[in-house]
Amino acid sequence: MFRRRVIEELVEHEERPIAPSLGIDAVPVLAHALRARRQESMTGLALLLFWILFIGFGVAGVGSEQAVFPVPWFVLYALVGAVAFTTRGATATTFTLDSSVLKQATRGRLKGVLPLLPVALTLAYWGAVGYSAFSGASVWAAVAFPLLLMLPVGAFQSRVQETLRNEMGRDAFRTNPRKELPVGEQFERIGAAIDREQHAQLTIYDPFRPFIGAGTPYKPWSVAMELKGGGADGLPLSGREVVDLIKPRLEELRTSAGTSRDRLRSLEVDEIVYLPVGLARERFAEELRQADRHVRAAVGEGGEGRRHFLRVRIGAWDEQVGISILVRVHTQGGMLVLEVVPHVLNPLRPQFRSVNVIVRQPTSGSWARSLVRTLLTGPGAGVAAGLCLVRTAVSVLRVWLTVPRYALPDGPAAAVRELGSVEEVSLFQEMDVSRYVKTLQNRISGGVVQALRAKGYETGDFERYIVNVGSGGVFVGEMSNSAVAVGEKSSAQQIQTKLLDKKSGDDKR
Repeated sequence: MFRRRVIEELVEHEERPIAPSLGIDAVPVLAHALRARRQESMTGLALLLFWILFIGFGVAGVGSEQAVFPVPWFVLYALVGAVAFTTRGATATTFTLDSSVLKQATRGRLKGVLPLLPVALTLAYWGAVGYSAFSGASVWAAVAFPLLLMLPVGAFQSRVQETLRNEMGRDAFRTNPRKELPVGEQFERIGAAIDREQHAQLTIYDPFRPFIGAGTPYKPWSVAMELKGGGADGLPLSGREVVDLIKPRLEELRTSAGTSRDRLRSLEVDEIVYLPVGLARERFAEELRQADRHVRAAVGEGGEGRRHFLRVRIGAWDEQVGISILVRVHTQGGMLVLEVVPHVLNPLRPQFRSVNVIVRQPTSGSWARSLVRTLLTGPGAGVAAGLCLVRTAVSVLRVWLTVPRYALPDGPAAAVRELGSVEEVSLFQEMDVSRYVKTLQNRISGGVVQALRAKGYETGDFERYIVNVGSGGVFVGEMSNSAVAVGEKSSAQQIQTKLLDKKSGDDKR
């Protein structure tokens, strides 16, 4: 599923600029996804050839006499493969992330029994073949072709294991050269666009999905207040002045972190401008060359189209959790508007950690384990490879027919990092996210207060609003007839709500 979505977003929708890649490089991810799809499709082609021969011999009745069931052997073996793929009991070790239909829809004892079903059917098939052979029937085709079908599956699994061990392990991935996209004009164009866009200061957004790539919103809040007093130097307060005072206070956290393990030492602070959807990707490439101009012009602009944000990012839990805070400041008509939008990128799915298991496995004597695994997983793996072949053909045909690079301009609909994430964080991770967000928000509000004081404006109202929002207020109404502050429930309340919801769900089950 992950691989299909990555290819769909980055190849089948070439008209969409890529979302910001926070903490990752999307090019190697796409390169590995395309290589895996190609290898699985080649496996599917080999299996298709063997299946044609298997069915042909079965229809002709050559070497496929039946002494147990009045059904051709190829039908019985196809049934074994279909059940194995559906329950995922066998295909789980093909190193694909295809979902199981029945396993997702079942619970309790049945869910624990399902993985045994394909093994039982495989043994039953070979038992029936053995009984027929013992009865004097000619069943060499019913024996030979299932074994031949194991060859492409076994070769594919071996290649996957070798790739994961030699290229995807933590140490190997850091030292190996960057994996590049396949050769060809299409992928050269796509790779260049990804490199150009994924870490740029400009990005395209759709108003209905504005912060793709940043993660899930985490208690956003905003303050709108009237500027009172001030004008000490005769000039109004500008958004750039506020941003320039916030940035140093955030960057100080890198050196004031208590230990070398504190993630604040790797704090990233930059500025990014969101442009509304409408620019073709080729035109967007021209705008990227003028990113500095956009950043200078958009600060404090306050418009509904182009939007400037100060972006602060922390990669916590060894980059498993990404915290980003987007800050927008604009002053207009004697008002100061501060928008703070924290986002959290959740940890990667547990399935991706299977790479570490394969890397640690010893290579000596592994042929015996591989042989047994191939015999047990072959039927389901063959179906998975066949479906991959069909999906690949449909994908390639769709790209050829629609020529997506010339489609109507669009904004990113998904981000590579988000596609590989789980839906929730753990309690410890939630506590760390809350701590980092509060620390950063304190520095942000402190920078705003410093900017107000430097211009001689009153800061009392703003400080009261920040205290109210920081304490977890859901809504703080008008104060002094001049300001509104909006926040969310406190972190402790959210954690308690999640735990109560989970307990309630467990009780219902």
